Amino acid sequence: MTSILDIDLDYFNLFDDPLDRLNELLDWANRPVDKVVDHHHKSFKYWQQALARRSLAAPQFILHVDEHHDMLSETRPIQFGNFLYFAMRQWPDCRVHWQVNGSIDSPRMWLSDEAWGSVASRFTMGPSRKRGGPRPDIVTVCTSPGFIDERLAAKLVGALRHSSLREADKALSVSSACPFCPCRKPK
Repeated sequence: MTSILDIDLDYFNLFDDPLDRLNELLDWANRPVDKVVDHHHKSFKYWQQALARRSLAAPQFILHVDEHHDMLSETRPIQFGNFLYFAMRQWPDCRVHWQVNGSIDSPRMWLSDEAWGSVASRFTMGPSRKRGGPRPDIVTVCTSPGFIDERLAAKLVGALRHSSLREADKALSVSSACPFCPCRKPK
C-alpha cells in the first residue's frame, strides 16, 4: 500500500510544544522528508511527478497533517486551498485522514453535494493518526508562508533539516554525536 505523509507546518500553530510534535511525527514516519514546498499544491505536483517517474505507485492513503482540510473548492485552478480534493479525484482508491487538532470547518460545507459525495466515504478526520495506519513511502512538507509565524516556521524548518541529518547519519552508521544538539550521545 503506497502511503503519503503530507505535513503543513501551520498545523503546529496551536501547540505549546510544536517542535516536540513535529519530531514525534517525523520519528514515527521513520524516513527523511522527500520534498519541502512553500505552497501546498506544489506537494500534489511533486506526487504526480513521482508517479510519472514510477518512483511512486498511485497512493492508497494520505495522512494530511494540517490546520486546514485543503478542500475548499472543486473548481480549477488547483491551488493550496483545494489540491486535496483533486488528489482524491485523481486517485479514486485513495483514502485521506485529515489529522487536525480542533477543526474549524468541514470540506462538506465548501464542496457541492456531488463533489462531496465523490470523496466523503474515503475521508476521515481526527486529532491523531489511526493506530496501525501505514507508515509513509513519501513525506512532503509545506511551509505555508502567511499562515504561520515566521519565527516558528524557521524553528520547524530547522527541525526538518536536523531530522534529515539524523536519517543520513543512520544510513551511514555515523557514530559521532549530532553537531546541532544532544539528540545522540557519542559511541
